[in-house]
Amino acid sequence: MMVWAVIFGMGLLVFLNRYVFLEPRLPVRLSSNARQFLGFAVPGMLTAICGPIVFMPDKQLNLQWDNPYLLSSLAAIALVIYTRSTLLSMLLSMAFFFLLRWWL
Repeated sequence: MMVWAVIFGMGLLVFLNRYVFLEPRLPVRLSSNARQFLGFAVPGMLTAICGPIVFMPDKQLNLQWDNPYLLSSLAAIALVIYTRSTLLSMLLSMAFFFLLRWWL
């Protein structure tokens, strides 16, 4: 029961946080510096989440060429640069990851 309360509470907190900044009738406006600063939040958060998964899949640093997480990350970066399509890059890099997991 407590887990559900935490899930709904966090969902409400996220909703209210987004609502304050996205509702045009509310008088809250961010300065250009604050908007520029918040532009770095998503890449920073994704790096903090994905970095340990990619570089430390077995709870220790793994930079070997048999690390499917590392190889798939490099493939995803190359695909994004080459195709400029987020959806296509995600689908192809996921397929590459599953292929590597099966093969390695």
